[in-house]
Amino acid sequence: MKKVVALLLALCMSLVFAGCSKNETKKDASKEKAQVSLALLRLTSSAPLFIALDKGFFAEENLEVKPEWFDAAHPIAVATASSKVDVGATGITASLFNMAAGNQKLAIVADKGREEKGFPSSALLVNSDAYAAGVTSIESLKGKRIGITQVGSTFHYMLGRLLEANGLTLADVELVPLGKLSAIMAALESKQIDACILNEPNITKAQTAGYAKVITQVGDVIPYQTSAIFFSPDFVKKDDIAVRFLRAYVKACNYYYDAAIDKKSPEKLEEVIKIIAKYTNAPVEDVKLGLPYIDRNGKLLGSDIKTQIEWYSSHNMINGKLDPAQVVNTSLLEKALKK
Repeated sequence: MKKVVALLLALCMSLVFAGCSKNETKKDASKEKAQVSLALLRLTSSAPLFIALDKGFFAEENLEVKPEWFDAAHPIAVATASSKVDVGATGITASLFNMAAGNQKLAIVADKGREEKGFPSSALLVNSDAYAAGVTSIESLKGKRIGITQVGSTFHYMLGRLLEANGLTLADVELVPLGKLSAIMAALESKQIDACILNEPNITKAQTAGYAKVITQVGDVIPYQTSAIFFSPDFVKKDDIAVRFLRAYVKACNYYYDAAIDKKSPEKLEEVIKIIAKYTNAPVEDVKLGLPYIDRNGKLLGSDIKTQIEWYSSHNMINGKLDPAQVVNTSLLEKALKK
């Protein structure tokens, strides 16, 4: 009888250990090392990504995130939609919406910066000569040359919305597409354009250099989900890795918000500013003056995606019809927030 009991006990123990081993294997598999390519711009609104890279939040999720630096939003959208990169972090543009309308399954998944009243992010600037000549309001832009990156860009959208909010239209100004942010800044400095919209830290750079004046912050006129994190068609299918990426990103959003928005700790604020300066190649003093609003949990201003689609469609910049549900995927962020 004792032998039978001993045998049963040994069997039970082996099953317990087998179960533990199985669970441990499952746990390890969920943290299996993965490489993630990330396309982004050197803008202050990428702060949570800089924080996650610098403080090892992605590494905590066993992710090796490799940044690839771009100089405009459109090429990032193209690279992400074609799965040449896994994750894109940039402005929400007409080209991105057109890809979604064309049944390319990229997905907007989280906030990466929005225009919010009282917070610097994007602003309308004029060159110093134009300002001195009386171009000091949106209404006074009529007939002026205004630089944008590309037709259908976030800059195009913001300009159109600002003009329309002040009784003008895009037909009242001369648009000058220049392709890159650096080209816009050079054109503003050399007076080849009268005005443009820039993001931080470039707003502060232009003002500090003395060749530009701010007319208005975009967020003081319109609420706007300027930019987002979006996943490629291939990456969005990798549920576990995608959720781990967002879990690290949310941790970084928490860190940024508590330091830069709530200002809970002067030491952490100083740390965040230095991290942003490191990745944007901007002076610390410039970064301090332009910290944008980013949702603490990376949540999108969902209603604004619909507003953007309707505006682009009304200006014939989207081919076909597009429902916001075709391009927005909040389920992965929701999973990340639960874990």
